[in-house]
Amino acid sequence: MSPAIVATEGGRQRRPGSHQHCLDVRSEVPPALPLCGDGLPGGEAEALLLPEPGLRGARGCRAELGSILLLLVLYVLQGIPLGLAGSVPLILQSKSASYTDQAFFSFVFWPFSLKLLWAPLVDAVYLRGFGRRKSWLVPTQYVLGLFMIYMSTQVDMLLGDGEGRGPDVVALTVTFFLFEFLAATQDIAVDGWALTMLSRENVGYASTCNSVGQTAGYFLGNVLFLALESASFCNKYLRFQPQPQGIVTLSDFLFFWGAVFLITTTLVALLKKENKELTPTKEETKGITDTYRLLFSIIKMPAVLTFCLLILTAKVGFSAADAVTGLKLVEEGVPKEHLALLAVPMVPLQIILPLIISKYTAGPQPLNTFYKAMPFRLLLGLEFALLVWWTPQVKHEGGFPVYYYVVVLLSYALHQVTLYSMYVAIMAFNAKVSDPLIGGTYMTLLNTVSNLGGNWPSTVALWLVDPLTVKECAGAENQTCGTTVAAELCTKAGGSCVTTLDGYYVESIICVILGFGWWFLLGPKFKKLQDEGQSSWKCKRTN
Repeated sequence: MSPAIVATEGGRQRRPGSHQHCLDVRSEVPPALPLCGDGLPGGEAEALLLPEPGLRGARGCRAELGSILLLLVLYVLQGIPLGLAGSVPLILQSKSASYTDQAFFSFVFWPFSLKLLWAPLVDAVYLRGFGRRKSWLVPTQYVLGLFMIYMSTQVDMLLGDGEGRGPDVVALTVTFFLFEFLAATQDIAVDGWALTMLSRENVGYASTCNSVGQTAGYFLGNVLFLALESASFCNKYLRFQPQPQGIVTLSDFLFFWGAVFLITTTLVALLKKENKELTPTKEETKGITDTYRLLFSIIKMPAVLTFCLLILTAKVGFSAADAVTGLKLVEEGVPKEHLALLAVPMVPLQIILPLIISKYTAGPQPLNTFYKAMPFRLLLGLEFALLVWWTPQVKHEGGFPVYYYVVVLLSYALHQVTLYSMYVAIMAFNAKVSDPLIGGTYMTLLNTVSNLGGNWPSTVALWLVDPLTVKECAGAENQTCGTTVAAELCTKAGGSCVTTLDGYYVESIICVILGFGWWFLLGPKFKKLQDEGQSSWKCKRTN
């Protein structure tokens, strides 16, 4: 629905709820299914995860509590840029940004879906004396911290002053794209370091730190920030005397977390040493060229190529509902901080759902769950459109009644059930077909394509809202509102632009039709992929 309450299936927002470890929204963020060896070429990730005989139980988690807490902190820091990026579309919407601007800004959420492109470089190039993972982690976090502090002096100007100067969407997009790129690079380094920072019997805690830490970081950077930034929320719940601004501004928030990044990174650089004994034996690095050649050989296989083409188009039917609905609710007057806070009661559901759904996807045909959940998720897209249409009908001077938020919450809960059913099914299928000899690279590739299948439709859906919207100039003769210039002339002539056909509703219907078309025509072919023999998924290597 919105960047704050819908987990997107592209980027780290792949975890519904944190805005999700497999290479998420607002928009779609699911936890609980760690990716083995993210950023590690070949099959060394599996070797790292398999305990040697006689070593099981040799070290308890208490002996490595410091390392576990460090991983948790690093993943929390990673979630901060993600949460802040997810809050910006809601801020832009409250400043009446166009949907074309929102589409341009949505490219910010692409780096986590594309990190496979530079993960082999991060894995293979490093300073041996400083440490394989610290060689990337320390400079990346220093740049993030310094950039956040610098941006704290510029962001108010970029967001516009509200007095005739609107947001500078291009500069905001470039800025937050860099944030996400750096966060994705940090993610590659941390994921790789986790496999050697912890002993074999405790390495499973890495995925827990990933899920909990990134979810907490996203919550701090998105939900908490939007609440504390809102003057109405702070005046109503946190203050005795009303003030025109919230407790914090985006500038304050950026400066604080920039300082935290710098302090934490300095402590890590000085005090935490990498386990050098593990480096040569556990992490034999392939050449960069070999890794890219391996990726190309995987994607050329007929079964994999068919999967990629189908999954890249499977989520078109959900794009309007997932990418535009939350922004439309803000446009209709729903406070953005209230939308963000709706994510809080969803956390227990988002923890329980993967556990329940995994019972149905653990068998030989996990894609059956994907296929069965798809029509329900498509129909929820129409329900979301009805929800947006209904919103102005129930609005009153004091805001919205409690029953309205209950309906929104229930709609979101149903959406999460269908979203997680499809997400867990895809993750289970990817794990099932991945060649165990190169599982890390194989799984990462399949998950990257799956995430891209959610990213590009969301960007296109946002971009098409304005062209599909029809407006008329009321109160002035011989004027139109077809373009920005025409709308300004209409206003100068004493008229106002009135929407006669909202492109969101047109898009919602088109997306549902396309989604059911995919379900009827291509869905059976997608299900048949799970009937392919294991040999169809094994990569023939010549080395």
